[in-house]
Parts: sequence; C-alpha cells; structure tokens
Amino acid sequence: MKQLGSILLEDGVLTEDQLMDAIGEQQQRGQSLGRTLVEIGLISEAQLVRALAAQVGMEYVELGDFPVDRIAVAKIPDTVCRRHTILPIQIDGDVLKVAMSNPGNVVALDDVRQITGMEIIPVVSAYDDVLTAIDRFCRSDDELSNLQGEISEDQDVEEVDLGAAVEDDAPLVRFVDLLVTQAIQDRASDIHIEPGETEMRVRYRIDGVLHEMQHVAKASQNGIISRVKIMSDIDIAERRKPQDGRMSVRHQGRKIDLRVASLPTVWGEKIVMRILDNSTATLDLADLGLRESNYEAYRKTYTKPYGMILVTGPTGSGKSTTLYATLNQVSRPEINVITVEDPVEYRIPGINQVQVNVKAGLTFAAALRSILRADPDVVLLGEIRDHETAQIAIEAALTGHLVLSTLHTNDAPSAITRLIEMGIEPFLVGSAVDCVVAQRLARRLCEHCMSPYTATEAECERFGWDMSQPAPTINQPEGCARCSNTGYRGRIALHEIMTVDENIERLAVAHASSAEIATAAMEGGMETLLHDGWVKVLEGSTSVEELLRVAK
Repeated sequence: MKQLGSILLEDGVLTEDQLMDAIGEQQQRGQSLGRTLVEIGLISEAQLVRALAAQVGMEYVELGDFPVDRIAVAKIPDTVCRRHTILPIQIDGDVLKVAMSNPGNVVALDDVRQITGMEIIPVVSAYDDVLTAIDRFCRSDDELSNLQGEISEDQDVEEVDLGAAVEDDAPLVRFVDLLVTQAIQDRASDIHIEPGETEMRVRYRIDGVLHEMQHVAKASQNGIISRVKIMSDIDIAERRKPQDGRMSVRHQGRKIDLRVASLPTVWGEKIVMRILDNSTATLDLADLGLRESNYEAYRKTYTKPYGMILVTGPTGSGKSTTLYATLNQVSRPEINVITVEDPVEYRIPGINQVQVNVKAGLTFAAALRSILRADPDVVLLGEIRDHETAQIAIEAALTGHLVLSTLHTNDAPSAITRLIEMGIEPFLVGSAVDCVVAQRLARRLCEHCMSPYTATEAECERFGWDMSQPAPTINQPEGCARCSNTGYRGRIALHEIMTVDENIERLAVAHASSAEIATAAMEGGMETLLHDGWVKVLEGSTSVEELLRVAK
C-alpha cells in the first residue's frame, strides 16, 4: 500500500519541504499525518479523503459535480441515509453505488444490502459533501405534494372540523412536520404560511431572501393552520386578532425552538415561524466576521465595566446574534448578567433572562427598573423603544452598569441623534454611550461556483478605489447545485463601529446632525458599512450587487 505522503506528492498537492515540515509537526502532536496536514492548513478535508481513498484502492467521488441518480436515492429511506451518513448515487443493473465518508462501516453496508437486495459498491466522499448531498437529494418535496392530495381529498373548506383535523388526520400532522424539517435542512430562518384566494403558499426565507416552496390546496388551509397553532399553544378558536406562541422540535439530535406568530388577513390567518437555532446563541465574537481593526475597537468598549453599547440595523440584520456573542465574552461566574427581551429567543445557561409581558404590566421600562434593584453588573435590553426605557437605560449606564441594547437606525451616527429625539438630554447621551455598532447581513458567495472578473470603472469610483492603480479582480455569483443555483450560500456580516470620543460628545451636546457626527467619526477612524463591505468584496466573500442590496 502506498504511503499517504507519496500519494499527495504524486498528485502535486504537497511539496517535499511541506511534507517534511508536516511530519515534524505530526511527531510533536502525536496524531495521524493526514489530520496534521488538514489542521495546519496544507491540504483540505476533501484532498485528504481523496488521498485516503487512493491509498486503499477505492474510487473517490466529488458529490458536488457527480450526476446523482434520483432513482438510486429513492432506494434507501432518508432516515437510513442520515443515520449512516451515506447516499446511493448510481444504479447499474443489480449494482448500487453508495457514497460514504467511512467505507469501513460494515453495519451501514449490511443495512443497505438488506433493504435493497442489491450488490453494493461503496465509494468515498468527504463527510461534509455527503451531508450536503443528503440535504439536497433527500428532500421532502415529493412527499409533501403527495400529502397535500391526502389532506384535501373529500374536504370542503367550510366543513373542516378543526379539532378532528388536528387529532386524527395523520397526513396533516406529517405535512406540518415535513414543512418544518425541510426548512431546517434548507437553513431557512423563517417559514411563511400565507393564505390566498384560491390556494395557500409556503415560503422559506433562506439567507435573507424569500423562496416559494409549496402551493397548498385551499381545502387544507384551516387544518394546517390549526395544527401549527396547537403545536405552538395558540388558541385555535381565536381568528380575529394576532397571537404569538412557541414550539420546540428535535432535528438530527438537536433541539430547535420556533417562535410562531399568527396574523389575520383577508384570506385567513398568515403564520410566520421564526427558526431559532440555539447554536447561534453560543457563537464567539471571532465567528461574526469582524475585521481586526473593528474587532479591536469593539473589544475596548465591551471590556469596560460600565457604559452603553448599542447595536443598530433593520430587522433580521443579526443584532441579537451580536449581542449574545458579546454576552458570551463578558459573562463570568463572578458577575451578574440580566436580560430583558421581548420575547426571549435563546435560552442561555448562567444568565438571568426576563421576558416582557405587557398584559401583566411588565414592560421594558418596568422590567428594567426592577432589575436595576437586582444588583446586575451587565444588562441586556432587547430594544430601546421609547423615552422611558431610554432614560432608565442611560441612567443605568452612568451608574456603573454595562448596558447592551439595540436601536433601529440606518447607521451608527444616527443612533446618537435618535436618542436625543427621544427626549434624552444630549449631555447624558454623550456621556453614557460608549460604542454604536451598525450592521447588515450580506449573502456569502458560493465558493464552488463564484467566478472572477475585473471590477468596472463605475464600481471602482463608487467605492473610492485609487484609480491610478489597476482595477481589482473581484467575484460574482454563477449558481450551481450546491447553492441551489443562487450563487450564494450562507451570510456574512458587514459592520460600522463608532466609538464615542470627546469630539462626538461635543457634537451631541451641540445638537449636531447625524451627518456632522458621521464626518467626525470617520475622521476618528470609523469605517462605514459600505467600506467594510467593499473590503469583503475584495476578499472574495460577497459580491458588489449584494453589497449594494444591503448597504446603499
């Protein structure tokens, strides 16, 4: 059997010097050569798997480019594919070719052989590629379509017995479960169930953009909406006013919470389910894509024992994620952290979280006033909405507490003028606010299909490129199977971090406009959202069109 190092040298993946360095590193670490090569960044996981396959004389398949046969995929149930991380990809007579990351898994091979009764030929693929391909090909679309027929069969819109539909109609239960499961697999952040005049449509928000997924017969509408409302502990008899609820599901061993809201429309109740992945709440600040200069400026403010940090941006721009990541940095056993949220989206151990309850009189202001008597060191306030809340938050920041909160403004400098417009004394705003972070989420280019091109003269001028230099090479989206032909997969945050210095304090006291504050902030080193986005375009993370979509 050939040595792994020899295979990588023959393929031109490594040089001899790199291999010798890696062997030395391997001896220090006491682990396999392959794992060492991946960890020190000399080869990718896919290159390692390819070399290991060659070492044992097996075929390696790049699933992203392989024409997977959907008839082959249908031979094995989704549950078996996910349990063993395998995917049938090709049929040739009585022979079934199966991609797997661990071809030595004899239990998986025996299960597939027993289910299909066919001869099995295992081929090797990278673990992440197999998972991605399972999500892409083991979809619920066909089953959802079949279930629609079963649900609506012999039903009349006016005659649907809601209680019976929820309790007894197994296809309806399965349909709702599949809608949620498919949304989680597609990395959706929201599920929209929207009644229309003749049918009901289902849309998923993926990477910030809505995609139509299903059109459901009108006859199924009441049953589906009632099923969701019962799962979310929402009153199914009340259809005239908006309601909120919450549900939890288990997906591949993880508990996922969903925040559910109903909204009466002319054609029935619209349901929106926000998918809350608790892994988001445990993110580290280093995972948020802050560039080094921005990270250092932000770190200096959240490590202070008191003051106010504001995160601004539109709905869905990742403000909560940034605040939770900051909490994870400052939270320690020796300090008391209390949050006031509406609603509490992520449950975090070791932190006292209070949910606003307006009906019971527990507003943001009332809750904040109460928790200041509970000896907090750090206070996270979900949102500053009115004068009273802003006044108490400012006073808390001035009396020795670190206050984190959000505000809806278009950029960082506008946060100062917004607080003053709320009726807060300008000298208090200047003294209390330490830092304002404005952010947006831009879609990240799919690394498998993005294509390079030379930036146009208009683009260079738009972003302040030095025209005496050659135009830079940047990337644009193309679309492939891995990104569902969108050209994008995942998202990246763009940041504008303004630290409040003496100049900005003075401008706040003088009732200066947000434009004047912005000019002073940029003179003090602040980089605008557009500039941060342009740097990330140059790095190949996103595209010009995406940058201009979110940060004009």
